[in-house]
Amino acid sequence: MSLIVVGSVAFDAIETPFGKTDKILGGAGTFISLATSYFNKKTKVISVVGDDFPQEHLDLLVNHKINTEGVQIKEGEKTFFWSGRYHNDMNSRDTLITELNVLENFDPIVPSSYQDCNFLMLGNLSPVVQRTVIERLEKRPRLIVMDTMNFWMDIMLTELKNTISMVDVLTINDEEARQLSGEYSLVKAARKILKMGPKYLIIKKGEHGALLFNKDEVFFAPALPLEEVFDPTGAGDTFAGGFIGYLSQNNDISFENMKTAVIMGSAMASFTVEKFGTESLHNLKQDEIFARMKKFIDLVKFDYSNHKW
Repeated sequence: MSLIVVGSVAFDAIETPFGKTDKILGGAGTFISLATSYFNKKTKVISVVGDDFPQEHLDLLVNHKINTEGVQIKEGEKTFFWSGRYHNDMNSRDTLITELNVLENFDPIVPSSYQDCNFLMLGNLSPVVQRTVIERLEKRPRLIVMDTMNFWMDIMLTELKNTISMVDVLTINDEEARQLSGEYSLVKAARKILKMGPKYLIIKKGEHGALLFNKDEVFFAPALPLEEVFDPTGAGDTFAGGFIGYLSQNNDISFENMKTAVIMGSAMASFTVEKFGTESLHNLKQDEIFARMKKFIDLVKFDYSNHKW
């Protein structure tokens, strides 16, 4: 099943209690695409970079069987750059530098070869850009998943809600769910957000797991306790990539299969945080992925058959 990923392909510079990097490969579109590539060999990315973007980074995507025809290279312009410093708890960070560069006026082009799209993953970008991609597809994909953040809630809430009304699955974190809904209870927040249009909502809670909602059901997936977290950057994007990659692999978008996809997304994200940037996603093996998946399953497996009430 053909899958389109829309998102930034960018540079990051990261500082954590474990060390710091110079400019390295980053961006939501990069993390999502690399994660999907372990499940779907028909991933196609839509993004934009400047002429300062190394060919070796594009080659990495191509080597993962990711179609980069939709990545525009703007001559004489610079690639999006973000720099951040994480605090000791690794849950909070300070943004040091944000240079929009080519993203400031990004007009997403959908190549004709992308028009067979069955699954669409809208990584965190302007809701106007996200909506433009939906509108430029000749046929609505079977499933549209959208990620966003509180920045867009602050500066273009009406545009954001318009785009949210067009998608099937929305993924946000718990703070963003509360801001978008005006509700502190995540159950009440989910109920309000689902009325905005999506059929499903995923609320990410970082090291505390993730919640999947539809109008009638709730599913909770734990996070895997890790001895060391080196870099949380891109974990949410990797989660989204694992989620939609798994769904597109077996072409099953039932709520039951989404439960498994949430676990798979969590498993993929747990690899990302173990090294800086995208490094953990470069050369994963299938047996590593399924061994990690089994650890998640074992976390919540218990036997109550002998329990006496």
